[in-house]
Amino acid sequence: MAALTAAEQTMNKLTDHFSDPVYSKSQDGESFSAGSGKLEDFVVDFLEKEVGSDLKSLKNVGNLLKKLREENSVLEEQVLTVSSSVPPKVSAALSAAEEARSSLDDLQQRERLISNRLHQHLQGAQPWMDSLGQTLNQVDTIERHMKYLRCLQHIEELSAAVQQCLMTSSVWEAIRAVDSMAALDAGLQQSGCSHLQDFLRETLHFWHKIIKDRLASDFEKVLTQLHWPIISPPTQSLTPTANCQEISSQLELLVTQLLALQTSDDLISQRAPASGPGGPSTQPVSSATPPSQAPPLCLPIQIMLLPLSKRFRYHFFGNRQTNSLSKPEWYLTQVLMWMGNSTTFMEEKIQPILDRAGAAISARVELCRGLLSLVQEKVASDASRLLYDDVLFCHLVEEVLQFEKELRSNQSYPTGLPGLLHLLLDDAVLQKWLTVERKMAVEKMDAMLSAEGAWSSQYKDISDMDELKAPDCAETFMTLLQVITERYRALPCPSAQLKFLGLQRELVDDFRIRLTQVMKEESRCPLGARYCAILNAVNYISTILGDWGDNVFFLQLQQAAVSLGEETVLGDLGVMEVGRLASLEGSLFEGLLALLDRLKGDMMGRLLEWTMREITEKARPYCQDRWLSLPSQHDQSTMSLSSSACPMMLCVRDRLLNLHQVLSLSLFQLAWQGLAERLDNFLYQDVILSNHFSDGGAAQLQFDMTRNLFPLFGHYCKRPENFFKHVKEACIILCLNVGSAILLRDLLKDSEEQTKDWAGAGDPTPESALNELGVFCLASCDVLILLRLRASLPGQ
Repeated sequence: MAALTAAEQTMNKLTDHFSDPVYSKSQDGESFSAGSGKLEDFVVDFLEKEVGSDLKSLKNVGNLLKKLREENSVLEEQVLTVSSSVPPKVSAALSAAEEARSSLDDLQQRERLISNRLHQHLQGAQPWMDSLGQTLNQVDTIERHMKYLRCLQHIEELSAAVQQCLMTSSVWEAIRAVDSMAALDAGLQQSGCSHLQDFLRETLHFWHKIIKDRLASDFEKVLTQLHWPIISPPTQSLTPTANCQEISSQLELLVTQLLALQTSDDLISQRAPASGPGGPSTQPVSSATPPSQAPPLCLPIQIMLLPLSKRFRYHFFGNRQTNSLSKPEWYLTQVLMWMGNSTTFMEEKIQPILDRAGAAISARVELCRGLLSLVQEKVASDASRLLYDDVLFCHLVEEVLQFEKELRSNQSYPTGLPGLLHLLLDDAVLQKWLTVERKMAVEKMDAMLSAEGAWSSQYKDISDMDELKAPDCAETFMTLLQVITERYRALPCPSAQLKFLGLQRELVDDFRIRLTQVMKEESRCPLGARYCAILNAVNYISTILGDWGDNVFFLQLQQAAVSLGEETVLGDLGVMEVGRLASLEGSLFEGLLALLDRLKGDMMGRLLEWTMREITEKARPYCQDRWLSLPSQHDQSTMSLSSSACPMMLCVRDRLLNLHQVLSLSLFQLAWQGLAERLDNFLYQDVILSNHFSDGGAAQLQFDMTRNLFPLFGHYCKRPENFFKHVKEACIILCLNVGSAILLRDLLKDSEEQTKDWAGAGDPTPESALNELGVFCLASCDVLILLRLRASLPGQ
């Protein structure tokens, strides 16, 4: 009773304790009152946790109550401390804010005072500022005038210096003064003093022309002593016999001085028109601008080109007979001769001087560039006049291509510099070229197909060279395509090359259609020589196009077509096809090859069909032979070919020989293998499965096949029996001895009735038994059918 009373007192104290406002909320923030059920539950849980069900532990209730009172005291102190510290902090903050506001008002008042004083000061200083601005503007104007006058004075000083130097023959000093003028002109490019610039340029041009004319006159005299220009091939040494050292020194001095004058010459040539007020330009100008603008010719080479330019224009631009539109080879050959004749002079006389002067210039290449500019102007002029004359236009294109080839090979002209081919890329010229190529190719196709020997091979009497047995028309056609390729191969523009490739594809498709039309006319006699020649032509074109698909040049065009998205070549190809072309898995000729292969397959099928029709006609007596009544012959050496098989064998032999003679090697391989497959099916179906056989009949059949038919194909392969699998294996089954045949029949019958897995049985499987006999192609059901065809087997 005392324990229960103590527990009740403890309960009351705890209830009073947890009624304190501090414990008015539970840990999860939920409010409860002292008399609520939640408070009682909390107290019960608390006592259960601290006291438990052991009544002896009630002695700890005093300690627990003490602990709770201490915690309550700590919480009360914290609450009192927080409540007492808040008012001082708030009052301090309010005081700081009030001080800041007062300070801000003072600052604003001071700012207004300073602003008013500043405004008054500016108003008072404005007249001084206006006066000072006018003074500064005047100073700036005077300064610019002084600079202008100093620049003008400098120009006059340079001009006077040049004049003085020329009077005293100080050419080097005059050239340096002219170079200073050129540098000054370059510095005044951004200036707005147009009159000063004009004056400087006129002065520069005036003195430059005087110096250049003097040097050019002296240079021409020295060149004349050295027998320049060299029009014909040199027959003796270029070195003169008299005063050699003096002339060489003069040549080097003049070339070096002309090179020093190059900067101002380039500056004047860039700004002056092609023919300025001083006369015609010394550098020929082409009417057709190449794709990449090359730097101007060096001044010594320009002067050396003057006599050659005069000769060229005299002969090929005037009314002379040498200026003929039908003879472009005249001026092209003449320029090549000048290049070749001048090579030694340029390399021995001019190049060492350029090297010693530090000029990174090839004298020979510079001369070729100058001569090419003349030819470019002439070719561009002639091409525009020949757009309506196909024959002369073709001749011009051929000569230009030949000139370009000799220029790059014989003259070693750098590939990075333009020649003449870019002139052919003009839209009008290129379109005309394509049109003429198409027209000429179509005319040649008509001629080659109607020629007398169109369907015979020109190598028919040379066995080593006639492997493809291509008829003359097909070989001529592919030669035509190859010539077109060689013509456009050197063009510097992939887009133009792809246009020619598109033309070639059109021509191949046109030729295929023509072959198809001729084939249909010859389809009434597929075994004839012309039909086989058409088949050889299709195979030949397909083979050549397949080789072209792996050619580096056409692979590069393939990549260019993908990168440029050329519609004339890609056509309506899908994304997958274009992707295959980009990865080089396909070729640009895939579509044409597919059409040619389809035509080749159709023609080969028709050829074999007609061959088999003739063979089956000859084999009809053999199919109806009395196989069941033939006696057994134990000695195979006394056996002979069945008389009824002779017409069929002769027909097979003759057809194989004929096909071997008229078809190419690859086509003949397809032909005899296709014929063997068809003949195997025919003999198996119409001879073997359509008859019953005695032992003698089976032996005779095996003899006819293995000793007569198979050897006919043995000339073209080592194991011809592998191409007659049905016939070979049928003969094995028909010629089995009776005991083995009975065992095999029982095994096959049992295998049809069994539903178990043969791997668990002791007997061999039907497949293994047939494989031991050499039967791999025939199924078990086919073997049972063959066994039923044997008359000697009991139980049939």
